[in-house]
Amino acid sequence: MQRRSFLGCGAGAMLASRSSFAAPLRPPNIVLLYADDLGYGDTGCYGATAVRTPNIDRLARGGVRFTDAHAAASTCTPSRFSLLTGEYAFRTPEARILPGDAPALIRPGRPTLASMLQQRGYRTAVVGKWHLGLGGGALDWNTEIRPGPLDIGFDECFIIPATGDRVPCVYVENRRVANLDPSDPITVSYKGSVDGGPTGKANPELLRMHPSHGHDNTIVNGISRIGFMRGGKSALWNDETMADVLTSRATDYIGRSAGKPFFLYFATHDIHVPRVPNPRYGSSTTMGPRGNAIAEFDDCVGRIIAALEQRNLLRDTLILVSSDNGAVVDDGYRDQAVEKLGGHRPNGAIRGGKGSKFEGGTRIPFIAHWPARVKPGVSPALIGQLDLFKSLATLTGATLPAGAAPDSEDVLPALLGESKKGRQFLVEQSGGLGLRDGAWKYIEPSPGPAMSLNTNTETGNLAQPQLYDLAADPAEQRNVATAEPARLEAMAAKLQQIRQRK
Repeated sequence: MQRRSFLGCGAGAMLASRSSFAAPLRPPNIVLLYADDLGYGDTGCYGATAVRTPNIDRLARGGVRFTDAHAAASTCTPSRFSLLTGEYAFRTPEARILPGDAPALIRPGRPTLASMLQQRGYRTAVVGKWHLGLGGGALDWNTEIRPGPLDIGFDECFIIPATGDRVPCVYVENRRVANLDPSDPITVSYKGSVDGGPTGKANPELLRMHPSHGHDNTIVNGISRIGFMRGGKSALWNDETMADVLTSRATDYIGRSAGKPFFLYFATHDIHVPRVPNPRYGSSTTMGPRGNAIAEFDDCVGRIIAALEQRNLLRDTLILVSSDNGAVVDDGYRDQAVEKLGGHRPNGAIRGGKGSKFEGGTRIPFIAHWPARVKPGVSPALIGQLDLFKSLATLTGATLPAGAAPDSEDVLPALLGESKKGRQFLVEQSGGLGLRDGAWKYIEPSPGPAMSLNTNTETGNLAQPQLYDLAADPAEQRNVATAEPARLEAMAAKLQQIRQRK
């Protein structure tokens, strides 16, 4: 693809390449390791030197490391929605950062990545962060939870309902809160206190980690959260052991699934706030809890690799490592992430970060490792996480129903390292929308402040349109909108066309 080509070139060649792929006789196991807030520059294979990530780096050496892969949005819930549905989240207004008591965002009956693989004979499980809502509204946490992951294609689940910084601070196993004592029922509210209990705002003397902004409601484990809850004391998680609990569940699932193709969606809490890694990682880096949480995540990756190796499954398993959005340093707690950052660049040399319209919002680490099939290398292919739906459908020989994964594209040759070409166009969502056309980036005019003062992140908001040639200007420093009026007009029209599904 020529860098300066206009809209639409090359589609025929890409389709021809994709149509020639034949599904293997035995599809691979698929393990999706999905970090939270891990930035483009946060791992060794993407240039980090202040933290060691040997397990992620091992997968990168033996697989394809992508330099232009993207989450669908610059924040968590929209990215996860698009990952599982193959549809841009901006088409669903409810697909925003959800409170911990939100109803299920993906409704039963809708095709998902999990249900597609389930129908192809895979065992399916999700372990870790969910943040896509549960139940049908006004959820009673003390009874069966429906709908949930089991109703959209997962055979089993062990999940954090929302995020580590949001109540309820409990695990949900399949349809019930794990370890809940019926005599101590859970009540959750995002409207106000449910019992007048201590909060971070009213009782800072009870905190071992103080908020920098927000995060000052109910206190759990000495850390104040977003939202209010009471009860469920026997079910409350322990932040320091969360990574161990989740990883043990993931490796246990691998052990129980050997012998039949399986799909494991392992969405870690790390490295989201509150960053409370296990004390054994306390000296892993000089960057404090954020750096140590990266080391903890890498160790979780290593434990997954070891579980596969112990069962002789690594060669026949497609491992995908990625993140839900770009990095953020101060995301609500005074954990010394800013003070101890040093020369580390969480988003590498690209501009912006979590919540930004610049590339740092959605461009994330992405590695595909499958010893039996993937050709190792570094790929500049433009791909989106929402493309996993149609790509894995091709890999497993699935036929999708009409309307399924409407925005997903089949980029399987790129995932396998057989092609350096991915998709031509990709929408990036962060409040407003941006559009990639090959190496060109358009950001539509957006109201709002240019900086998020809480997180010290450039938002990308500007009243005028922005156009960047990323091949010549990867850090998005030179807005060439006035110098390229024809391209600007074409890309604005293309974005509108995609928005209207034309």
